[in-house]
Amino acid sequence: METLEEDVEYNWSDVDLSPLERKPELHKETRERRRGRDIVIAVDHGPESKYAFDWAIVHLCRLADTLHLVHAVSNLKNEVLYSAAEARIEKLAVEAINVAMVETKARIVEGDAGKAICKEVDRLKPAALVMGTRGRTYLQSVFQGSVSEYCHHNCKATAIIIVPGQYAKAGKEAFYDPVD
Repeated sequence: METLEEDVEYNWSDVDLSPLERKPELHKETRERRRGRDIVIAVDHGPESKYAFDWAIVHLCRLADTLHLVHAVSNLKNEVLYSAAEARIEKLAVEAINVAMVETKARIVEGDAGKAICKEVDRLKPAALVMGTRGRTYLQSVFQGSVSEYCHHNCKATAIIIVPGQYAKAGKEAFYDPVD
């Protein structure tokens, strides 16, 4: 297990979602917005990430929550990569607003995906980190490497790792347990 180096440069770029946002409705009786939780969702261009996002907005989010969409890229200066990541995040933010009516913030971080996501979790101190996985066995994830495995062991927030139904073993729940 690697320890995170404190002096490593950390680059990011916030995504402006202000034209997309609708403020959640006020609580009817008190006219105040209820206190919500911060929930980080790690997103990329894969179907596993989209499945985890869909699961989180349907099963985990409440009206007062704030979703933080985090997308890790290898280089922020790569315009093609950056614009594709920005477009993906904007689509997901619109979906989160329309389905769960939650406030959404987004950040594109640069660097190794696992380390960058863990740094973002340390910065935000969310209630949970939601991410997808390809459903590899524990042995495969150790030998081939796995961002979800890294985050499970190194993040200081509850990691909810969602295995899409097509990869989950028959009769198992949709949560990834690295002990199995």
